[in-house]
Amino acid sequence: MTPSPGRAAPRAQDVVIGPLDLAARVDEALAVQAEAFGLGQDEVNVRRHIVLRHLATPGARALGATVRSTGRLVGFVYGMPNDTAQWWSTVVEPYLRAEGNQSWLEGSFTITELHVLPECQQRGIGRRLITELTDAAEQETSILSAIDTESPARALYRRLGYRDLARRVVFPAAPRPYAVMGAPLPLLRP
Repeated sequence: MTPSPGRAAPRAQDVVIGPLDLAARVDEALAVQAEAFGLGQDEVNVRRHIVLRHLATPGARALGATVRSTGRLVGFVYGMPNDTAQWWSTVVEPYLRAEGNQSWLEGSFTITELHVLPECQQRGIGRRLITELTDAAEQETSILSAIDTESPARALYRRLGYRDLARRVVFPAAPRPYAVMGAPLPLLRP
């Protein structure tokens, strides 16, 4: 992958993983997500409100991947204890129930978003973000949703111990179906 115009891709050892004040850096984080996930400005505007609302959830935490020399954000992850009354859980619950996996919604830590700039992918940054975030979780399991296709992200999640709990999950207004995945904590290491 080539770096975005005007930016050199940092070396993995030059990227620091640490706590992220996501509310203060929400626009920068969403710019990373937009580039990594191919979002337009309208979708970014919608997601901004969602992220800020999620951050009010007790136990919500975020980590960022920043370039040591500049502080530029090149990746982020955030998550929170799953709340079965929240929108995401109410959408995925029937799919999980159909597969006999609805118990995963109780007492899990949800990975809400994990994104790394394309030029920084395949360097272990995403793995470091998700493992450090879940290592601090009090819950015994973690759940997430990912586009239901064989992608580098899904391969990473499988290497970390996530398995498919439900596939072809349709979220309102999402153009593609998702898979819901779950893993026991702590996540597997290579």
